[in-house]
Amino acid sequence: MSEIIKTENLQYAYPAEDGQLSVPVLKGVNLSIRRGEFVAVLGHNGSGKSTLAGCFNAIRLPTGGVCYVDMMDTRDENNTYEVRKTVSMVFQNPDNQLVATVVEEDVAFALENMGVPPAEIRKRVDDALRAVGMYEYRAQAPHRLSGGQKQRIAIAGVIAMMPRCVVLDEPTAMLDPQGRREVMNVVRELNRKFGITVILITHHMDEAVQAQRVVVMHKGNVLMDGTPREIFTQVDKLRAASLTVPQTIEVLYDLDQQDGEKLPIDALSIEECADILEQEYLN
Repeated sequence: MSEIIKTENLQYAYPAEDGQLSVPVLKGVNLSIRRGEFVAVLGHNGSGKSTLAGCFNAIRLPTGGVCYVDMMDTRDENNTYEVRKTVSMVFQNPDNQLVATVVEEDVAFALENMGVPPAEIRKRVDDALRAVGMYEYRAQAPHRLSGGQKQRIAIAGVIAMMPRCVVLDEPTAMLDPQGRREVMNVVRELNRKFGITVILITHHMDEAVQAQRVVVMHKGNVLMDGTPREIFTQVDKLRAASLTVPQTIEVLYDLDQQDGEKLPIDALSIEECADILEQEYLN
């Protein structure tokens, strides 16, 4: 499985008021993401995770090191268009991405700007809306939709462009639990059904456990990188980085500390947690 994104000693510093660069937010990130992966990126506020996401789409250009997208150097402005066709972004506030007064026109907006033929636009828009379960709302006004529905429309606009990678920067941060479930169902489908590489920036642990891989950012660099089970069982290390763990693991970890018994703490689901508790306390 080849790489779609690779960073080498990636650094980024925001401009300061005097025109100089401030202290780097990214401090030498080395990361490789393969095609078709579903990767969750975690980190407390200020860890650099959203800045890293912007580098993947050439919204932010490295101030040191390099970021490659499908072997294209994002620093080369001749690559910018192709980089953004390859990696599309979905942000946390869907209202910032909705530009039309009708749902299907909004999904078609980018395609029209790309010069896609009308018949192809019609097919892509319909397919994208069906993929996110919003086809029946195609003639609705976006402002009349719920937050979760708006975010699904924003994702449909991305799907219609047929990118090879989608970066979602805390797409559920402004949604209620129902909206979060709706969006996460679509995110999983993007990866499983369409084979799109998904990079999910999130602070919700229950979302991160659905990924194949978890990358933890801390103080501008990669602190941890592994499967959800490998990452979330390192409770003390995560807490030291000001992060929580899934509630199932937290319950088992705290019981383990209180009782002095060696409990397995790798339950990522409620069912797994219940099985462990039943095995330890009822048998």
